[in-house]
Amino acid sequence: MADPKAFLTLRRATPERQAVEERVHHWGEFYRPAPESAVQTQAARCMDCGVPFCQGDTGCPVRNVIPEWNGLVQRGDWHEALESLHATNNFPELTGRLCPAPCESACVLGLVNEPVAIRHIEQTIADRGFAEGWVVPRPPRRSTGFSVAVIGSGPAGLAAAQQLRRAGHAVVVFERDERVGGLLRYGIPEFKLEKSVLDLRLSQLEAEGVQFRAGVDVGEQITVAELRAEFDAVCVATGAGMARDLHVPGRELAGVYLAMDFLTSQNRRLAGDSFFEMGIDASDRRVVIIGGGDTGSDCAGTCVRQGARSVRQFELLPQPPRDRAATTPWPLWPMQLRTSHAHEEGTERDWSVATTAFSGENGRVQRLHAVRLERQVFADGRSDYVQVPGSGFELEADLVLLAMGFTGPVRSRLLVDLGVELDSRGAIATDVSHRTSVPGVFAAGDAHRGASLIVWAIREGRDAADGIDSWLRATSATS
Repeated sequence: MADPKAFLTLRRATPERQAVEERVHHWGEFYRPAPESAVQTQAARCMDCGVPFCQGDTGCPVRNVIPEWNGLVQRGDWHEALESLHATNNFPELTGRLCPAPCESACVLGLVNEPVAIRHIEQTIADRGFAEGWVVPRPPRRSTGFSVAVIGSGPAGLAAAQQLRRAGHAVVVFERDERVGGLLRYGIPEFKLEKSVLDLRLSQLEAEGVQFRAGVDVGEQITVAELRAEFDAVCVATGAGMARDLHVPGRELAGVYLAMDFLTSQNRRLAGDSFFEMGIDASDRRVVIIGGGDTGSDCAGTCVRQGARSVRQFELLPQPPRDRAATTPWPLWPMQLRTSHAHEEGTERDWSVATTAFSGENGRVQRLHAVRLERQVFADGRSDYVQVPGSGFELEADLVLLAMGFTGPVRSRLLVDLGVELDSRGAIATDVSHRTSVPGVFAAGDAHRGASLIVWAIREGRDAADGIDSWLRATSATS
């Protein structure tokens, strides 16, 4: 580093958001670009510490060499910084926008000061790489003669496909929906990821020789037998799309929907595709979102932009502390209160609330019924959350969105016909090389790991590609 003590004098700074009254009237990304000098200043705050926890599994599952590219940015070596970033991360323009940045929570500087703005530096490097024309196709020099089918075009599937293609294998990515991208395309709102950013990267993969077959539900439109006959190996990266539902009276009423159905319909609407014929629209409605995570926040921001009359978000657990909880010490991802853009935009939050029923008239939801919860410790040391006596209440609601997480991969015809074993969580069981119980079939991302972060999806895609490549070459050597 040019100034090894810069972290003592420079303060953390991140890009400013557009004012609420501006951004809620459009669907684009709303962070104002920071000047190059400001990003270099932030990179200079990196301590280049002896043990960079930011790049371990706790901080960065894709193993980004963060101090290295921070130093390169500080010196103005942007192209070399991009090369360093791409060495470990196929899609830094995506992680720079979508990752919650556990690297920053594990930053050593964060022990005594505010952590380095790592995620913003990462996104800036990637965006500059596209703007300068440095992101170019890197097709393989020679072909291995092997072919691999990747099922699912989310971050895990795309990372596996790119790594496999660069290793010289013929790769075909199958996507059930009409456009490629998986949850990146349909589950992430436009204001968090403009789809033009995704399309730039997909263009690179296509130029490298990755083939995409969209609108193909493997297991239905193409059988597993046909798939195994056409390809030497299969990588299942279908995600963990089985949403956790809420089984209470009134769940069947119109106006109560799964969060991902709502987000998908809006993304299809913006893309001009045929969206769900479900009438999921928050315009002039009193919306209640059940679930306090990122998906719930995405729903809230979408509802605000659609013109909801009011938006409320309920969380089953108690309100987290404003600072890092003692139960999640550094360098772990901290349990603490986080305020998203959607909460700034007028979303009300409430904690320790359990929904007990829905009611309405003419088959449509009009009210939500709920109770307050409190933590109770039992004599044997166990604890649980129990209803507070007399705390029941009801709330008018025209639209209810269930954003309570995911339980694992959908039990599709594909998984049944492949015959892969599942683990105790219902995810696809694999060994350390991502091999399933079926020879030649591998699994990566949320389908194997369970619902997780984009950085873990990319890491798993890369690791699965390594496992597939090794297995194919070993198979060739012994045949």
